[in-house]
Amino acid sequence: MLTVHAAPLVLPVGAAAVHDGAVAVDGDRIAAIGVYDAVVEAFPLARVRRWPGVITPGLRQRHAGPLLISVYHPDPREAPELGTEPIGGSALEALEIDETRWAGSVRRGIARMLAHGTTAVAGDFPAPVRTAVRRSGLTVVPAPPADRIPAGGPGLDPFVAGADLAGTVNGPLEAGGRADLAAFDAPDEAALVARGAGCCVATVVGGRLVHRAR
Repeated sequence: MLTVHAAPLVLPVGAAAVHDGAVAVDGDRIAAIGVYDAVVEAFPLARVRRWPGVITPGLRQRHAGPLLISVYHPDPREAPELGTEPIGGSALEALEIDETRWAGSVRRGIARMLAHGTTAVAGDFPAPVRTAVRRSGLTVVPAPPADRIPAGGPGLDPFVAGADLAGTVNGPLEAGGRADLAAFDAPDEAALVARGAGCCVATVVGGRLVHRAR
């Protein structure tokens, strides 16, 4: 199904920003990027989804390996006891986590990364994790060499590493390219980097809307 994702600002990265912009998605590919009126005129039968703020390419989570292998993502039902933040280090060692709970943690970790605009993950994953990542549709990319984990541990926000948008996305938005994109409730790039990816309102992976803020 054809879908047009629209926002006050589209930041393709590698090309000029588009005010009152839109990205047309056909299947798992980007069909067009441009001013909203022109895109809708070109695809009059497309479903339109409007998002606040900015649309950008999907982000790359460079610490996906540690986030899915070395920390535990609590189930919401465990929040009164464990809280909601990822648990690692000595706190993790004190927990008795069986395979079923680990499988749930991996699924929740993936969902939380998607909720931060992530469409690509870096790392080498063991078989069970690799299967879950593949099913999610996330693109797997090589881990950066000698990458440092922040002192506070790996974070879900890809901007934690301090990079700008161009250094955090997995690739530009371009016609014919894979439809991996995200929308954030921020007025421009500077505000997005300052607020972090937690202001994500929608994530599209391979043309599928896999996260939408309630």
